[in-house]
Amino acid sequence: MNIVTPPPAHTAAGCNAALNAVGDALYVIGGKWKMRIIVVLRDGSKRFNDLQRSVTGISARVLSNELKDLEINGFVKRVVDANATPVVVTYELMPYADTLKEVIASLHNWGVMHRNKLMQKITP
Repeated sequence: MNIVTPPPAHTAAGCNAALNAVGDALYVIGGKWKMRIIVVLRDGSKRFNDLQRSVTGISARVLSNELKDLEINGFVKRVVDANATPVVVTYELMPYADTLKEVIASLHNWGVMHRNKLMQKITP
């Protein structure tokens, strides 16, 4: 589902459209934790405690809230295995999360470039 739209015209309406689109994206995947959770889940489904260990620094309450938001927006699926004793709950990515593949790759590349730039300033 790759939809490429041309940049909006340099008008007030075009500027507002661009701001709205970026705002919508940041509302859904922005913040400190959501993209990290998605990246961790790209390796496969995980239980809650495994996710919390993998996403260093996140509290259980915040992880629970972020997972609920990601589920509501169609990125993550909560899977309950009631046949297991005790009941096992895992989280996995939905196919819609694949639409973020290019975004994650671009953020990764930019992050590497930015870190290298900062390191050049620190090292004489």
